[in-house]
Amino acid sequence: MPDRVPVPCAPSQPVPKDPAMKAVLFEAFQQTPKLVTLPDPSPEPHGVVLRVAATGVCRSDWHGWMGHDSDIELPHVPGHELAGVVEAVGRDVTRWKVGDKVTVPFICGCGACPECNAGHQQVCLNQEQPGFTHWGSFAEYVALHHADLNLVALPEDMEFATAASLGCRFATSFRAVIDQGRVSAGQWVAVHGCGGVGLSAVMIASAAGANVIGVDLDPAKLALARDLGAVAVLNGKEADIPDAIREITRGGAHVSLDALGHPATMTNSILCLRPRGKHVQVGLMLGEHATPAVPMSKIVGQEIELLGSHGMQAHRYGAMLGMVASGKLDPARLVGDQISLAEAPEALMNMDKFRSVGATVVTRF
Repeated sequence: MPDRVPVPCAPSQPVPKDPAMKAVLFEAFQQTPKLVTLPDPSPEPHGVVLRVAATGVCRSDWHGWMGHDSDIELPHVPGHELAGVVEAVGRDVTRWKVGDKVTVPFICGCGACPECNAGHQQVCLNQEQPGFTHWGSFAEYVALHHADLNLVALPEDMEFATAASLGCRFATSFRAVIDQGRVSAGQWVAVHGCGGVGLSAVMIASAAGANVIGVDLDPAKLALARDLGAVAVLNGKEADIPDAIREITRGGAHVSLDALGHPATMTNSILCLRPRGKHVQVGLMLGEHATPAVPMSKIVGQEIELLGSHGMQAHRYGAMLGMVASGKLDPARLVGDQISLAEAPEALMNMDKFRSVGATVVTRF
């Protein structure tokens, strides 16, 4: 049985019931999270409570546990890649009912700011993120806000483990490749870092008709990148990456993504581009890597575009799910280990070691 501890609730987490749900909680940054029993959440008037069926373990969760995110207030329940079934509905919600099978982007818009009004909920000025601004999905239940704006209906035949990967890694990659990078058929696309985000980008860019080069240090991840459509792979331990990409592409990539979030991969991504190429920064760069040096002489001299990519709006999920339904995309292939909630603390703490191939997903609660 999990430990029963008397902990206060996160500020936005109503707790009218007695302790009931199991959850993973940490009370200090960089200290081992515990499996505990906590109060069930109840929905905000504009929100819902979801019974979590699957939740991914993401490097962003590791950054939060490390103390790199100023939004987190302790004690804290992490988790932001999730899918499940609506368990309770707030009084102002009109689009959703108990029993609906849904997921949610990891960035939830407020629906009232200028960016939300323009359809750019991924950069909402008052954004909320489950697992960061309030308690997340490493639990049996999670509260989600502004449900009519932010929830996404899932196909009935989609496995929950697959759906959990959509909210962060896969959707983030879809926006980075399709909306930000504007990748088109015949272009050369380099993907630096073949973890969950990078492998998603390989699959999506390949489906768009691009010639994709996958870059990583792990032969197993490079092999999977090939299986997902990469026409070439490079091991960063064995090659000068920018030179190798320029040679393969006869001039440089048209679009290059740093899917890891490290000064070395960011620099390689910029240097491997041809003139007027696009660098898309997808991997978070936090902590000591928050303000990296950039090769500005190339950026200016070759008119390189630098683009950030931060999640994806709920209203754009239709295009992505349409490609899944057509068979052009198969996010189920990116699901790696499926673990229990009790195993989540160890998986979270080891995210910086990059041991897993594909997305690690909690599916047993």
